[in-house]
Amino acid sequence: MLPTGNPCYAWHALSMDAEELAARWRERLESWAIPKAILAKAPVDPWGHSPERFATRTDRALAEPDDGPTMTRLAEALSDTGKGTLLDVGVGAGAASLPLRERIGHLYAVDTSAPMLDDLAGRADKLGVPVSTIAGRWPDVADDVPVTDVAIAAHVVYNVPDLADFLRALDRRTQGRVVLELPHRHPMSWMTPLWQHFHGVDRPVRPVAEDCVALAAALGYPVRVEEREAPLERFTSLEELAVSACRRICLDPAMADEVAATVLELGMWPMPRDRWTTVWWE
Repeated sequence: MLPTGNPCYAWHALSMDAEELAARWRERLESWAIPKAILAKAPVDPWGHSPERFATRTDRALAEPDDGPTMTRLAEALSDTGKGTLLDVGVGAGAASLPLRERIGHLYAVDTSAPMLDDLAGRADKLGVPVSTIAGRWPDVADDVPVTDVAIAAHVVYNVPDLADFLRALDRRTQGRVVLELPHRHPMSWMTPLWQHFHGVDRPVRPVAEDCVALAAALGYPVRVEEREAPLERFTSLEELAVSACRRICLDPAMADEVAATVLELGMWPMPRDRWTTVWWE
């Protein structure tokens, strides 16, 4: 586990080399693949993301500014003159960057979702934040981005099989600070009891945040780490949880009431908040 009780600490690389750690990260992520027989019967894409959910999160981030370690480390690395350049990879609707609007001279926003980039561009325009949107997967589009002062990749790395290449490209495109934010455990870990109940399938345990931190350190970055309780609840209601779970575990949406009842029977509600990890280096 990551150490607790320390608000911020340095991470020292293990003896294992970066290549081996990168291979382990990839293998562990691949173990999260949904069994083909179950995936074939899925009513909708279980890995899809809702633009509305991202928009809601951004609305909350703008309305209730977060003073946690990620925002703190970004803010102190950006110029207070409002001229700093920020690269946000996996930007979504801008929850990790737009709250810093007064410090951003130009935002470079990367995402694979064109609808989310359109939403982000509209929000940035209303807030007076100059923005360039780049549609594509990082690091494939890294050459389309200039070198920036600061970079953030929030809640992205669990979608990145080739994490070493991802981190190297972030570092190359940043002349100042690189900041990552990720849950301590895989974001789908909370559904493990439901997978067991409805499909008889065990889900993996790793990778976890420690694996990302170890790889970054092995790549030679002087990483520092801060961990805290997530500032937001994962779901605002049992009904919202059940609808999301149906999609994620490949069940018919009509089973939402049954899923909700099962969640209660298994003692999964109310859900404890996640632990979020902030990783950063210069």
